[in-house]
Amino acid sequence: QAVPAGSHVRLNLQTGDREAKLPDSENGKSDTREERRRKRLGKVDVDSNSFTSQELKKALAKMKENEKAERKVSSLFLKQCTVRKKFRPIEQLKEEFEKLNVKMETDYEIMVKLIGKFNSSASTLDEKVAALYDLEYYVHQV
Repeated sequence: QAVPAGSHVRLNLQTGDREAKLPDSENGKSDTREERRRKRLGKVDVDSNSFTSQELKKALAKMKENEKAERKVSSLFLKQCTVRKKFRPIEQLKEEFEKLNVKMETDYEIMVKLIGKFNSSASTLDEKVAALYDLEYYVHQV
């Protein structure tokens, strides 16, 4: 849609519509440069003969691309919100497990303990072998 020069154009994020508004003028007088230029040039010609079919097709294609991009952004945002609702932060989980007297350890903490067990002189050969097998599992995940 053609709009006069100097109009205020915005995208309404709630409805997805583009809105245009003529600038406010005090006492009915227009004193902005754009409004003076608009008076000098006259109204915008929206006669169908003034646009070629190629120009209209290009404009329509741009509008469709913009709509697709806007939909992708909004759908991505909605997906992120739903994913965040499904999962909780690790700090919150740790607090809840502490209330249940269950200690939750990260993979890093477990690997540090296994390395300590392997390097310990008090560990038996079977414990060191078991530590190596467990370490292999955690390292494979990383």
